Amino acid sequence: MTKEEKDKLLHGRAAIFSSGLQSLRNQRQPRLGGWLLVLVSILLTLIIVPKGGLIPDYYAPGDIATRDIKSPRDLLVEDILLTQAKRNEAVNTAPTVYDLDTTAGAQAIERIRQGLGLLLQRQSDVESLSAEAFLLQLEADFGIPLTVEEFRPLLNLALNQNIAVLTGDLLTPIFQRPIVANLQVFEADRSRGVIAIERSGGEEIEPVLFDQAIGLNDALLQAKQELSLIPGITSIQQQTLLKLVQQQLRPSLTNNQKATEQHQLEVREQVAPVLFQVKKGEMVVREGERVTADQILKLQAIRKSGLDNRSLQTAAGLLICSMLLIYIGFHFNQRNISKFRPDSRDLLFLASVSLFLFLLIKISIFIAAGMGNTFAYVDSSFYLYAIPFALGAMLVRIVLNSETAFLFAVCCSVLVGFLFGNSLLMAVYVLTGSLVGAHGVRHCQQRTTLYRAGLWIGLTNVALLIGIHLLTGRDLELQLLWKLGFGFFGGVVSAVIVNGTVPLVESFFKYTTDIKLLELANMNAPILRQLMIEAPGTYHHSILVGNLAEAAAEAVNANPLLTRVAAYYHDIGKIKKPLYFIENSGGQRNKHDKLAPSMSALILTSHVKDGVDLAREHKLGSEIVDIIQQHHGTALIKFFYDRAKSQANPGVQQVDERDYRYHGPKPQTREAALIMLADAVEAASRTLTDPTPARIQGMVQKLINNIFIDGQLNECDLTLKDLNLIAKSFNRILSGSFHHRVDYPEPVHIVREKVDSGESVPAKEKVKIKSANTDRKLPEIPQDPEAATAESSSEDLKRLGIS
Repeated sequence: MTKEEKDKLLHGRAAIFSSGLQSLRNQRQPRLGGWLLVLVSILLTLIIVPKGGLIPDYYAPGDIATRDIKSPRDLLVEDILLTQAKRNEAVNTAPTVYDLDTTAGAQAIERIRQGLGLLLQRQSDVESLSAEAFLLQLEADFGIPLTVEEFRPLLNLALNQNIAVLTGDLLTPIFQRPIVANLQVFEADRSRGVIAIERSGGEEIEPVLFDQAIGLNDALLQAKQELSLIPGITSIQQQTLLKLVQQQLRPSLTNNQKATEQHQLEVREQVAPVLFQVKKGEMVVREGERVTADQILKLQAIRKSGLDNRSLQTAAGLLICSMLLIYIGFHFNQRNISKFRPDSRDLLFLASVSLFLFLLIKISIFIAAGMGNTFAYVDSSFYLYAIPFALGAMLVRIVLNSETAFLFAVCCSVLVGFLFGNSLLMAVYVLTGSLVGAHGVRHCQQRTTLYRAGLWIGLTNVALLIGIHLLTGRDLELQLLWKLGFGFFGGVVSAVIVNGTVPLVESFFKYTTDIKLLELANMNAPILRQLMIEAPGTYHHSILVGNLAEAAAEAVNANPLLTRVAAYYHDIGKIKKPLYFIENSGGQRNKHDKLAPSMSALILTSHVKDGVDLAREHKLGSEIVDIIQQHHGTALIKFFYDRAKSQANPGVQQVDERDYRYHGPKPQTREAALIMLADAVEAASRTLTDPTPARIQGMVQKLINNIFIDGQLNECDLTLKDLNLIAKSFNRILSGSFHHRVDYPEPVHIVREKVDSGESVPAKEKVKIKSANTDRKLPEIPQDPEAATAESSSEDLKRLGIS
């Protein structure tokens, strides 16, 4: 197998391992991300939806108020008792509904005529029928039972067709009038109002018809009078006919109780509730006063106004909106922004910050309500602008990156808008302050940076509140100063809370922020002091690598602080075996001369693993641990690899290149790649015999090209333009380090002392002495250089007090 084939095989395996690791991460992350999305959305919904205030609900008439309570908004309060009274009055005055059967009278007259005609027909058949059978037949015709005594007068009644017609004509005027069961009740209902509905058609009857209404008893008396007008009829026959008429006489205008109740219900609903206004800021009850019934109504209205959105429908809508907002924002950033690659720890951190922020906002709202009741001269809504809305975005920017902070600010500002009653202006206020705060802490290398960012947030809030005030069409007033003061205070409070929260985040989530990096940059850190004592060459090398890498990071817009601090610690693994690295040998014999090339390679590669262990032991943070692990990538230890090939017997064994490569992984970030390049360049610069700018430039370019060709930069996002900028920064720093100094001449009296002591002095210095003092003769210089050196060394020891 050729070297090229081995290289391809090795790079292929590394690529497979890297892609497998990335796919494993991608499989784990969506599961956790999906569960966190649902959980965070549900919790945020439970936090946002309830809008109750600090209004007690245990007051009864006569209780003593425990504190002052003002109305937080304009309200219309329903007077329940007065509304109930008006509705009862409307029900009592509502018209009664009657049903009118316009065909009842005509049908009754027709039945009477038919019955009399049948009676006339039965008189001719009485001979053939028994009395009982005839009575049954007649009862079936009239629909009423008749006794024998009642039957005899009818039987003797001189009936003919004229009498049947006459009876119908006499009764028709009575039966055609609206007949009610009780005329007095009808007149009482008519005084309140009566609605008559035609039973068959359902149309309303004209009220003028009610003047013709007659009671049932009155109708029967009139029928009796009309029957007496029939010629040739006895009183007994009249009573029998009256009984037949009474049976057919029924009320045609009847009270419809169901329709009446339905109409009363409609009238009751049409009565609008009686409302009285409660102005925003109005004192509802004062501390120590007895609570009245009217005040209890106002307190209940204030409480209900805060609970109006606690419905399942609103909660479901907010849950859907929040889930879509977070998911789409996350998915968009993940697909379109290369730096947005949050892992499980990052997702958990973002969820925790979101919940913490909204809990803080919710608690602040309750506090603002209480402050508004205590200080009546300040509008309670002004206190809301003192809430530190920007602290979430600031924390995310300090811990993660600007892309994630932007997504966090957008999502939180929209949800805050939902929290404050779908307020677009509040969402703009929160978004603007959050973006300013995140930008202000982008490179937080000092604690004062936080307070400077808080100051800028406060000033931005002031300017934005002035704009919102003018946008809403309000005049400039004294109350605006309170609003501006609270807005400025909110920006400063954000910086104070972030300053106290960052150490907790670093400890709990094991993040390495810029502030933590500043602490690690202290050269008196225990691990760096140990490196300086046990491996001074490596310590000096790390300092120079830090200078090179920091300059390159500034050139390519990487994190200079992380790059410099990681460079300080990148070789701490050499503490375990310092003498096996040439920079720490101190002129001693190289220990690798007695070792096999494979053992030497194993020792060199082990310093990466040892460095990772030490970094984790001293809790340096995952970012520095990753850079320590990646700063050599899978580079080849070429010196020992070539020695192994030269010592190997070609016919017996083959040297495996993988045994002479670092275990990786390759640099995944810009910072790790910069340290790899700076490490190689600084080490190679020591081999230059005459470090001129041209030689330095050639060496730097050659090393960067070799690392690039070896594929060590394939997994980071450095571009060819970045590599060019990195090379320029390296050239500038190294040229400054290896600059030439002017050979300053020594004073004449010092040269004379050297000559007198027998030290070797250049000829031009002797000329200076001769020209300065031509009368003095210079002593002769020994011709034997070794003797002169020995003599001068003896003199040096004597001057130092050493025998």
